[in-house]
Amino acid sequence: MKITNVECYLGDGALGGFITIKVNTDEGISGFGEAGLAYGNCSEAAFGQCQDFAKLVLGMDPFNTEKIWEHLHRHTFWGMGGGVVVTSAMAAIDTACWDIKGKALNLPVYKLLGGKTNDKLRAYASQLQFGWRKIIEKNDSLTLLYDPKDYYDVVKDAMADGYDAVKIDPVFAPYQEKDFGEVFATQGNQIRGCYREHDLKRSVERIAAAREAGGDDMDIIIEIHSLLDANTSAILGKALEPYRIMYFEEPTMPCNPTLFKHIKERSGLPLATGERSYTRWGFRQFFEDRTLDVIQPDLANTGGITETKKISDMAQVYDIGVQIHVCGGPIATAAALQVEAAIPNFVIHEEHNANLLTKFKNAGKYYYAPKNGFYEIPELPGIGQEMSEEYMAKAKKVVIK
Repeated sequence: MKITNVECYLGDGALGGFITIKVNTDEGISGFGEAGLAYGNCSEAAFGQCQDFAKLVLGMDPFNTEKIWEHLHRHTFWGMGGGVVVTSAMAAIDTACWDIKGKALNLPVYKLLGGKTNDKLRAYASQLQFGWRKIIEKNDSLTLLYDPKDYYDVVKDAMADGYDAVKIDPVFAPYQEKDFGEVFATQGNQIRGCYREHDLKRSVERIAAAREAGGDDMDIIIEIHSLLDANTSAILGKALEPYRIMYFEEPTMPCNPTLFKHIKERSGLPLATGERSYTRWGFRQFFEDRTLDVIQPDLANTGGITETKKISDMAQVYDIGVQIHVCGGPIATAAALQVEAAIPNFVIHEEHNANLLTKFKNAGKYYYAPKNGFYEIPELPGIGQEMSEEYMAKAKKVVIK
């Protein structure tokens, strides 16, 4: 089997902005992959990088996923330490090749990774500061919650869907209400150097309301999006200790891993990070100093199924759990489910509230969602998902052949 051409797709905002590829072969079998940079300001770069790397895999056998990954990593100059744009394109190609292998063998990818260690996957309702079903489906858009009472209500909304775990960023919404677009464009409420008492109080009140709504058995994950420096994050973490936090995600930027030790010692909370760490090398120091309790590699950014499985296996040596970061399109979600089914150190699956939007539901051939807070693992051959014909017809398209 040989790769004959690669179709690269870039959707606009109305389509979800997903960067996906379709790898075609001389045996008529095609596979889908995704570069996970649909949000933020790198989508055009990832779209171009997918085209650049697609040229390098023409004529190769998609079954040789290790060879293809090493080729893109070592023979492209920037593949070694090249950053997220590079590794996202590697991820798209790698995932598409695994999809082809599963389809050719008529097996779901998880069986090629060693089979199930998890029969179903516990999920959490993610990013509740932007709302959940009652709020989102009414206007088919995300919003931004300010009042602690709204955080109480949105947790109850998620619980009504069967979730017993939620994730909230109590910092993203500023102390005073502002235009949603303005807040999001500046990546939330960035606080540096010290935590003003009114900001700290409001952040804690939001989580206190969530804990009251959820009761003792609700797991609460705190998301910070790296918006705080290490000192400020430690202050918030200490203040949140009484609310039994499952883990403290991206408390600061991960580029200096020693800061996580500082935060952990001062706050006492379990720590997590990973969406801005790429390949095994990006996670190495976190493993060696054991500052993380949970890693969150983004399969569509850190190198694909091949690399995410290796990162997860490395984490198991250090008794570190894995929650794959999922904030992309239907392909990223489906691929994550396949890996999570196979790894024994799986913790929980991220069900992003953006998955409730119509543009996400229409982007994939199938729409997968948790039932009563748990995902069933797709049993279709490959990753169990393809982009819809509607999406591919409307998205920007470049064919590499």
